[in-house]
Amino acid sequence: MLNVGLVGLGDISKVHIQAIQNSSMAQLVAICDKNELLGKGMPHVNYYHDLDKMIGSETLDCVHICLPHYLHVSATKTCVENGINVLQEKPLAINAKEGLELVKLQHKHPNVKIGICFQNRYNDTFQTLQKVVESKTYGEVIGVKGLVTWFRPESYYKDKPWRGKMSTAGGGVLINQSIHTLDLMQVLCGKIASIKGTVSQLLDYDIEVEDTASAHIKFDNKANGMFFATNANFGNSTVELQIIFENEKFTIKDNILTRVNEDGYKVKIAEDEKMTSSKTYYGPSHRKLINAFYTCINNDSDQYIHPKDALPSIAMIDAIQKSSESNQTVQFNNI
Repeated sequence: MLNVGLVGLGDISKVHIQAIQNSSMAQLVAICDKNELLGKGMPHVNYYHDLDKMIGSETLDCVHICLPHYLHVSATKTCVENGINVLQEKPLAINAKEGLELVKLQHKHPNVKIGICFQNRYNDTFQTLQKVVESKTYGEVIGVKGLVTWFRPESYYKDKPWRGKMSTAGGGVLINQSIHTLDLMQVLCGKIASIKGTVSQLLDYDIEVEDTASAHIKFDNKANGMFFATNANFGNSTVELQIIFENEKFTIKDNILTRVNEDGYKVKIAEDEKMTSSKTYYGPSHRKLINAFYTCINNDSDQYIHPKDALPSIAMIDAIQKSSESNQTVQFNNI
């Protein structure tokens, strides 16, 4: 049984805590947050105000990091340098430069695992689509499309001001909401050649970060990608991810993967498990990812999402922001 700690008791921590408590491989023994009221909400788990004190007082096999973005790198370093495995929420860091620090940290400490929480890679629909792409049954991929049209009220930023600042969030809709979609696009299509993109604010909120972004992505394999994300929609619509082959296209929408041939005939290929709790836009696969990471710890396997695997999505965000500022195409190997 793994002894697990968790630092950061914000919104996403509830999903992690539920998954830990439902796992047969782990027990939650300690939590950490500067807000004592949040900590006292779990009287049967040891509460700490300080991460160093939690690490020094407990014998931990793994720590889940659910902190604001700007604290991810420092908290992960603290745990890893003390020999504790880490499962860190996305993003890897607030930019690619900081993300590279965690890639180097993993190389420096090869016996300590750093897993990054891109849970949508574990969705049944995505894993089925990934197998279709890898099989080349329908030929090479010629295009990929990712759409994220959600809404966040101004209170979302006022309640937690770090979300609205570039120095603490690293961006808005790109890094907080749609990074999962960018991640899936690059997993399916591979290395990126160039990106041209824009970021903007459509809502009159008192924030520094973008609420809307778009990008055209060219991949090394000659596929083209179109990406659009916004927090200025009228509500939270379903995320859409589409892969286009020469005569067929596959679309994940409403948690269902469908195939449409050149005649327009649509077939359901796979469906994700139904959500039973938490916010539906988190997706159904945190539990799968967390249990898979615990299995890797127990079996000393490297079959988890490493910092190097999570770095491309952060580099994509950097490129979109840079392209928007310069109004130029950014060559990806120049980031």
